[in-house]
Amino acid sequence: MINIRYAKETDRAFWFCLDRHLPEAEFSGKVRDQMAYVLTLDGQPAGLLRWQLFWDSIPFCTMIQVASLQRGKGCGRKLMEHWEADMKQRGYRLLLISTQVDETAQHFYRKLGYRDCGGLLLDVPGYAQPMELFLLKAL
Repeated sequence: MINIRYAKETDRAFWFCLDRHLPEAEFSGKVRDQMAYVLTLDGQPAGLLRWQLFWDSIPFCTMIQVASLQRGKGCGRKLMEHWEADMKQRGYRLLLISTQVDETAQHFYRKLGYRDCGGLLLDVPGYAQPMELFLLKAL
């Protein structure tokens, strides 16, 4: 059984097993501001999603991750659907997400109705990576 809830401080250890990008000092703010979710599968933590506001006005999903042993069970889709419903309830009408162009996540997002809207090239030493592809969805 899949359940999704806002992240809590007690999720910290699980969170950082999957999310190696969020600075630890930022986790409490995500919890406080209800900008992070934890997905449980049969009562066990199995996935997460966090977001922020782009331009202080557009919800932007900055991380979605499902534990490797739980992939292919619909957890990612459920997390995205939950986030979209929460954003719609909060009054937002446009969503953003991004992924590197060499990652397969772009196909997942397109299946969920997101469409390409641009990219970002970072070629500065220490930050260089493949192009970041941005996708949007109107609610």
